[in-house]
Amino acid sequence: MTMALETVLAKAGLRIDPAEFLGLVEDAARRLSPPATDPADYFSPAQRDVLAEVGLDLTPRRPDEVDSRARAVAADAVLHDSALTVGDAAGVVGVDTSRIRHRLAAGRLAGWKDRGGWRLPAWQFVSGGVLPGLETVLAAVPDDQPPLVVAAFMTTPQADLRLEERPATPREWLLAGGSAEKVAALAATLGTPA
Repeated sequence: MTMALETVLAKAGLRIDPAEFLGLVEDAARRLSPPATDPADYFSPAQRDVLAEVGLDLTPRRPDEVDSRARAVAADAVLHDSALTVGDAAGVVGVDTSRIRHRLAAGRLAGWKDRGGWRLPAWQFVSGGVLPGLETVLAAVPDDQPPLVVAAFMTTPQADLRLEERPATPREWLLAGGSAEKVAALAATLGTPA
């Protein structure tokens, strides 16, 4: 298994020891949700009745059913592994580490505090700087949205952002010179019902 995992990590461009990566996966699984949860446990009896009336299935996962958390756990592990430290980000942007911390505090860069200090998602950086329009987009992201949701939004094609007749990710759109305000308008809806 270790050899296969090393191969997968190498193909994905992730420079990490397989055992460390598996530790990230375990941490992500623990953070994202407890194992073997019964969906009905999250609701009162009255709420369960209403949800059942509208057709929501609250039955527990079958033992042979794939765990729906697996994709999110893997994405979270990759997000954490590929994130930059403050020092790494300062090197990319070409500024002192104090400037990176200042941008984090002002919401001009996205990041989270981890055991070893601040971690900054790689999607927001380009060679020699930050993604064009980043400040405009980050200002629109609702405060309650976790880094994984923001990363998924920035790296998932959006129907409203089109490059050469195909949906583009917000990151691709901004790199191509697209309007930051258009991405910000989409970002502002994160966490709201569709």
